[in-house]
Amino acid sequence: MRIGIDLGGTKIEGIALGDEGAELARHRIPTPGSYAATLQAIVSVVARLEHETGERGTVGIGTPGAISPATGLIKNANSTALNGRPLDRDLSAALGREVRLANDANCFALSEAVDGSGAGYATVFGVILGTGVGGGIVVGGRIIDGPNAIGGEWGHNTLPWPSPEEWPGPPCYCGRTGCIETFLSGPGFARDHNEATGLALDARQIEAAA
Repeated sequence: MRIGIDLGGTKIEGIALGDEGAELARHRIPTPGSYAATLQAIVSVVARLEHETGERGTVGIGTPGAISPATGLIKNANSTALNGRPLDRDLSAALGREVRLANDANCFALSEAVDGSGAGYATVFGVILGTGVGGGIVVGGRIIDGPNAIGGEWGHNTLPWPSPEEWPGPPCYCGRTGCIETFLSGPGFARDHNEATGLALDARQIEAAA
């Protein structure tokens, strides 16, 4: 059995797949704010899936940010509690088995390129819009990571043609202002709605009220 975990800024979702790829179980919980609580939450999701299926599985995780080739630590994650942490090693110790980590946008792009909407195309660019903004590039069936493991990431570029009221833009967790991520992400959506209506709703609440 294979267990896949999507570690997002607002939710952690896990799925257990059988040897032929059939879904056996699925579980979703909110993402905690601290690193220690996030580790425990992932452990609890894995335990829930294994309890429901009665099997022990291998574990792979799509995570925001990337593992730095230089340090082996998480970097560039919009879930900032992960940055500078040895997430793969800590989870391996907590779960008592090897845990494979990859950037979530790369996982998404590769999946679509292999057997999704990008199947059959030589080049696929996958875009994730959520708590953050991410991207992955697949060429010839292979992820293009780049030397710094951030190939395909575009959320920290500026808007191509910002209007005067959009410049210099909102502050970003990366320390800059006006990143695309501050406009196109769920939190950016919520901020714009709040400014327009005076109602402090998150993206899910705005969607439900639409």
